[in-house]
Amino acid sequence: MPIRAVLWDIDDTIFDYATADRAGMLHHLRAEGLVDGYESVDQALTRWKELTTLHWRRFEAGGVGFEEQRRDRVRDFLGADLSDAEADAWFERYMRHYEAAWELFPDTLPVLELLASRYRHAVLSNSSVHNQDRKLRVLGVRDRFEALLCAAELGVAKPAPAAFHAACDALRLCPAEVAYVGDHPDIDARGAVEAGLTGIWLDRTGIGGRPELTRITGLDQLPPLLRGDTRFGAPDSFG
Repeated sequence: MPIRAVLWDIDDTIFDYATADRAGMLHHLRAEGLVDGYESVDQALTRWKELTTLHWRRFEAGGVGFEEQRRDRVRDFLGADLSDAEADAWFERYMRHYEAAWELFPDTLPVLELLASRYRHAVLSNSSVHNQDRKLRVLGVRDRFEALLCAAELGVAKPAPAAFHAACDALRLCPAEVAYVGDHPDIDARGAVEAGLTGIWLDRTGIGGRPELTRITGLDQLPPLLRGDTRFGAPDSFG
């Protein structure tokens, strides 16, 4: 069955989240006078990343809500018993620095343009529509995706099959007709495969391994993969 649509992850797939998060948190720590609370800026940034991973896993497992995991992240990072309003305000100040560093990866637009005439496009993200819709609009690519689905609104997160199936339902396609592209081998690629989609792991950092997964190291490899690999039921050329 041919692939008719490409379903995309956003953060660290088409959008350089890691760079923006690091730059934004660095500026935020300096503005808040928090750098001196750690042995180094790198230590502070590492702690923030660890807490982000920890609390996102809680959210993905369904144990806490989207807003709650953000507030708990802030409280743990500061080691303070903040009210919801105080935690929200701190996070919003961080967001202003983070958003100032937003950029697409250089290969994003060329590949979206190349694939536009052959495939439908949508987004499935383990975030919220409020956050990701605004991000895609600021980055100038929202109109390239006909659907945007996020875990906060779905009530289920990747790698649960229900998240992928909700996106397929929004496209009115069966899972076998959809390829999912994301930067995480388990949450994205393996999760997609187990849901019946074609999972493609975008390994930008060249970690390697995981021979059971279809792997690319840059989005420039996606069009020839879709075009030339018979597993994808692709047309012979892009015209």
